[in-house]
Amino acid sequence: MYSVETRSLVKSFKDVTAVNDVSFYVEQGEIFGFLGPNGAGKSTTMMILTTLLKPTSGQALINGYDVSINPKDVRENIGYVQQESTVDEYLTGRENLILQAKLNHIPKNQIDSRIDEVLELIELTEKQNEPVVTYSGGMRKRLDIAGGLLHRPKVLFLDEPTVGLDIQTRRKIWEYIKKIHDEFEMTIFLTTHYMEEADQLCDRIGIIDGGKIQVIDSPQNMKNSMGNEVISIILNDEKQTREFIDYISKISNVKNVKSDGVKITVFVSSGTEVLPKIFEFSSSNGIKINSISLTQPTLDDVFISYTGHEIRDDDTKFNRRREHAKMKRLRS
Repeated sequence: MYSVETRSLVKSFKDVTAVNDVSFYVEQGEIFGFLGPNGAGKSTTMMILTTLLKPTSGQALINGYDVSINPKDVRENIGYVQQESTVDEYLTGRENLILQAKLNHIPKNQIDSRIDEVLELIELTEKQNEPVVTYSGGMRKRLDIAGGLLHRPKVLFLDEPTVGLDIQTRRKIWEYIKKIHDEFEMTIFLTTHYMEEADQLCDRIGIIDGGKIQVIDSPQNMKNSMGNEVISIILNDEKQTREFIDYISKISNVKNVKSDGVKITVFVSSGTEVLPKIFEFSSSNGIKINSISLTQPTLDDVFISYTGHEIRDDDTKFNRRREHAKMKRLRS
């Protein structure tokens, strides 16, 4: 039995299909990630899996329980940490966890010991009696995660767990997620638009874009499939992109070519053999190259290969606002 499984899952909002025929599974004890820009369907899928939304069609199962038929059983099996912090900043850290424990119907005689356990795990024991308003962003996120652990769920859902945090704090949160995974041996399902986060944390990743899953595999397998090296080219004139791509695609050792405006990404098995041919063609045809680089494949390259575009920060912020507005309308 899988910890999480979806079968042809669809969720539509009037004329917009946010989740489009999504099927995947998550093994028990696995850290599985949904990678893609906000607005791609990640959070909508997670809200279905956590019983906060009903699917338009298809099926979603948590430890064998159908989210539509057995929502109570599903909620007893999961922990859910939302993208936005839900802690009360005027309560202390411990008071927030006491409230969470009561909402999760944890037996009174177990509340103190469970709170002590999670506070020690996330290293907030010394700050537990201070009001949350004095906490940093990273401390608040750790407290949010602690609240999702109190009832010892079998599956922990983390929606964009480090969004808005600086890179140092983000990496610290990654350490806590790994620590939680090892300590409790639980399944963790997370969404992210950070490539490094997916690469560092996840056993497997599903790249999702436009409501559809493009590929599912381990980060390393995804990078290996791209070829040995990646050539990134930025041209001076977008009008010359098509001609340039037509030529590059015919060069031996080129596995794939993607373009996004003036940027061309070339996946190759031997960059040292392809680069001279690129320079020769550009020189002979008066095509100006603004910049060119040769690197090892990254998850950014994998994402470009399957979607044809990058995850841009400005797009992410716009889509996040759009997603929040959509969910606000839904609840009203």
